[in-house]
Amino acid sequence: MTSPPTEPRDVLACEILADAQRQADILIAQARHEAAALLDHAATESEQARETHLTNARTEAARLTDSARASLPAAIERLRSTRIETLLQTIHEEVRRRLTARQGFDYGDALVAFVAEAARHMPDTALTVRLSPADRVAHGARLGAVTLVEDPASTGGLLILDAEERRILDNQLTARLDRMWPDLRRLIAIEAGLL
Repeated sequence: MTSPPTEPRDVLACEILADAQRQADILIAQARHEAAALLDHAATESEQARETHLTNARTEAARLTDSARASLPAAIERLRSTRIETLLQTIHEEVRRRLTARQGFDYGDALVAFVAEAARHMPDTALTVRLSPADRVAHGARLGAVTLVEDPASTGGLLILDAEERRILDNQLTARLDRMWPDLRRLIAIEAGLL
């Protein structure tokens, strides 16, 4: 065990060291207290910033969700329209194929009906009917009192011309389909419940 200093200079040094130690302990305690306060303040600010970012993220997510929901009906309608158009195009192609193959209808009766329709609309006009050589041989006798002219380029159906041989009515099968398709398309869509 050391004995306490007895010299005044030693006593003064000990007192100065003790006072310095007390002040250092006070400064350390204050620094710890301030550090703890700073950490608490930083934690509070961090939590507030986190809550602000979370609130902003939720708000943005809600906005994007609402926007997506608002555009959904239009996207569904576009998809539905595309599907309907694809179905109608498929039907159009199948009808064209069947007309060209002359399936599902009496081709001779169709030719007679085409000529009769033209004659009803132009009763005072001498009609000339252009049709394929094969159709002239197979169905010419059924077409009545019209002038028949062979048209090697004809692929089915007929062209009806007036006396000056100006085209009046194109009743070739595919041309007639193309002319009637807008109305047929609408009727098919209604009948099929697509509209």
